[in-house]
Amino acid sequence: MAVPKQRHTKSRRNRRRSHHALKKQSVSVCPKCGEPVLPHSVCSNCGVYSGKEIIDVMAKLNKKEKKKKQKEIAAQEKEKGSEKALNIEELSKK
Repeated sequence: MAVPKQRHTKSRRNRRRSHHALKKQSVSVCPKCGEPVLPHSVCSNCGVYSGKEIIDVMAKLNKKEKKKKQKEIAAQEKEKGSEKALNIEELSKK
């Protein structure tokens, strides 16, 4: 086997390893459901990428999970509807 002629110093070893550190992954927010999503990937919660539904998430769920998911979606739509109603009421007051 080959044997090194001279020992590498600690500083030389550490300089080489200075680029091995892991970087924190950047996470963006899904515009439809607000869940954290890796950039350039489909949202695992709602199946949307770039404003288009790519994966039908409801088809993959079992019966119990479907009911739960539908309730969550209905609650989100209700919140959005109440925000719009408040905005209309505020405008009518002015």
